Amino acid sequence: MSDTTEKNDFPRGPATGVGSLPGGDAREAAKTVTGSFEDFPFLAELPARGPGADMIGRTIGMLVDLYAHVEPSGWRISDRPGRDTRRARSWLGEDLDALEEFTQGYEGALKVQAVGPWTLAAALELRGGEAALGDAGACRDLAGSLAEGLHQHLAEVRRRVPGARVVLQLDEPSLTAVLRGQIRTASGYRTHRAVDRQVVESALRDVAAAHDGPVVVHSCAPDVPFALLRRAGVAGISFDFGLLTERDEEAIGEAVEGGTKLFAGVVPSTDGPLSDPGGSVMGVRTLWRRLGLNPGTLAESVVITPTCGLAGASPAHARAALAHCVRAAKSLADNPE
Repeated sequence: MSDTTEKNDFPRGPATGVGSLPGGDAREAAKTVTGSFEDFPFLAELPARGPGADMIGRTIGMLVDLYAHVEPSGWRISDRPGRDTRRARSWLGEDLDALEEFTQGYEGALKVQAVGPWTLAAALELRGGEAALGDAGACRDLAGSLAEGLHQHLAEVRRRVPGARVVLQLDEPSLTAVLRGQIRTASGYRTHRAVDRQVVESALRDVAAAHDGPVVVHSCAPDVPFALLRRAGVAGISFDFGLLTERDEEAIGEAVEGGTKLFAGVVPSTDGPLSDPGGSVMGVRTLWRRLGLNPGTLAESVVITPTCGLAGASPAHARAALAHCVRAAKSLADNPE
């Protein structure tokens, strides 16, 4: 395991995607991603293919000694790997094949995504139908299995793209709801109790330790717990910039000054008009001024992304949004003030 300096030593990359894209063609997705982002491509997810290609199913396919199958209510723990797990692993293999094909000789930042331990615990059902979140032992087992599975997955990515500096993104859209006790039980009549913040932080730290490079946590929900994520040792935080409130500003200022990379989601992830690139990052510039931060640090502190995954967009909008991220990042670098 490398030291903290290396884990937080981010490769340069001004823009990237969040993870998901529309459609079901792995080669087309890899071609789009590598064509859009010369400096920071990512391993695309294509949930339109069905269960197992969704972000929960894909991550379940990575788990070690834990298996699940699809029920009408969602993914549920199984005794052995079945058709759904095999399908998830097969699609991930297809995606890795396509990425390898389009990254021959690539040397630079490469992002891969997996669901983090708390969103996974909120989504995965135990045999009785309740979420693993309600069972502390199950949460620990799940985090341990995920860490081991990610270690193996990242080794496979490095084998296929040996020149890449791999960045791991943990998707945690349910994290704030887990911390606040807002995840509903199977009946829907009550909620699971809030998980202690130190327990949440510890599990995130343990899973992030599966990677000896930079780890980013992504959440497109409001009230991202910036301070907790920094304490958990993540090098970057990815969020929907439009959901920030004044309450978040102090935590963001402290994150930037502490060297945390901000993945600012400023480009709409669903179909609609795109503003000019400068207009897309105007809010980022304004925030920087309000916090009294040096405009010269913007380009090295911020990566521009869509607001969330692009699975719900049309293929045309998805391509336009990725290209727009690159242009918006260039605008920020060229005109930080």
